Amino acid sequence: MPAGARARLEAERAEVLERLALLRADLEGFRAASERDNADDEHDPEGATIAFERSQVAALLREGERRLGDLDAALEREAAGTYGVCERCGRDIPVARLEVRPGARTCVACASR
Repeated sequence: MPAGARARLEAERAEVLERLALLRADLEGFRAASERDNADDEHDPEGATIAFERSQVAALLREGERRLGDLDAALEREAAGTYGVCERCGRDIPVARLEVRPGARTCVACASR
């Protein structure tokens, strides 16, 4: 297991939680704006519509929630002593892969299958 794995996972989890809070606030702002103003932004030549922006934020929120789930699962594996071990072949996941994808469950060879 890579040194400092738990601290790195917890730090990344905290960052994801912060991003999720900001995205939820943005999404709520879009909802509130659309409730108090029924302006038609579909024909706004200046930029994206509120609906498009709301959709983008919702997609980022779903991705953040998925990432949070991956990090939570990685923390569970760390607590069980299996973090950094490929779930398919049982070999060690390279440290470089875990640095890039802390929630990785498989080694590079198994991920490419």
